[in-house]
Amino acid sequence: MSKLTHLDEQGRARMVDVSGKDVTARVAVAEGALSCSAVTLEQVKAGTAPKGSVIRTAELAGIMAAKRTAELIPLCHPLPITKADVKIEMDDSLPGFRVAAEVRTNGVTGVEMEALTAVSVACLTLFDMLKAIDRTMSIGAIRVVSKSGGKSGDWERSEAQ
Repeated sequence: MSKLTHLDEQGRARMVDVSGKDVTARVAVAEGALSCSAVTLEQVKAGTAPKGSVIRTAELAGIMAAKRTAELIPLCHPLPITKADVKIEMDDSLPGFRVAAEVRTNGVTGVEMEALTAVSVACLTLFDMLKAIDRTMSIGAIRVVSKSGGKSGDWERSEAQ
């Protein structure tokens, strides 16, 4: 059975000691989605959503959130992020928005939490900007898609996961 690394032997929360780990290039990609009504999606497409450039604002919010993850998640290490990119695409099949984030660093610990935070905050920003016209929205399917670097190596989500 795996041991939870953020708990000590007495079950107290702790920040993991990464001082002995090697610096490697690390990358994490996460994704998520915001579902909304077809009418809401059409308003965004037409540029008539009440708060302006919804997608660009949410992408920027996601990037900003990635940089501040250690301030939001109590046991995360502050990391020197070398890249944070958030892309939001409209998807008629949801209807709604697909959100993807890629975060990179050269460090001793991974950037999965930063990528997840970027996606989460981008989705929350979309929700905030569109809630005046659609209270039926939902956020979901937020997950790590892939990660590379570090001692555990590369990992990619399979369709079955």
